[in-house]
Amino acid sequence: MIISTKGRYALRIMTDLANHIGETVKLKDIAARQQISEKYMEQIIAVLNKAGYVRSTRGAQGGYQLVRPPKDYTVGMVLRLTEGSLAPVECLTENALPCERDRKCATVEVYRRIYDAVNNVIDTTTIQDLLDIEQEKAAN
Repeated sequence: MIISTKGRYALRIMTDLANHIGETVKLKDIAARQQISEKYMEQIIAVLNKAGYVRSTRGAQGGYQLVRPPKDYTVGMVLRLTEGSLAPVECLTENALPCERDRKCATVEVYRRIYDAVNNVIDTTTIQDLLDIEQEKAAN
């Protein structure tokens, strides 16, 4: 499993907005700070906006802000929104067709453990946690 730029950038956008709670942040400012193409960010922010994770304000003072506090968003929420399934193999995806080998396949158990471990990490790590890590790294 490789997380695409879309997923990685979505997390960076959410963390950037978390750094500016209470402010309406212009997309061009996020793009400059995060060194992401503004055009590509427009596509990602549209997905985040449609999901209700961010809200947009129009006009000269317009921009984006988080809808809820950073502690209310998990990394898993953002990655599943932007990436879809994070299963390491097709047979573990939500809509997988039944596999004739499942009952005797030993390797699927390894993949299941990998999937469970990944889900545990991303579902217990919040945007607030990323913000805290970012601030800690900046202090060092």
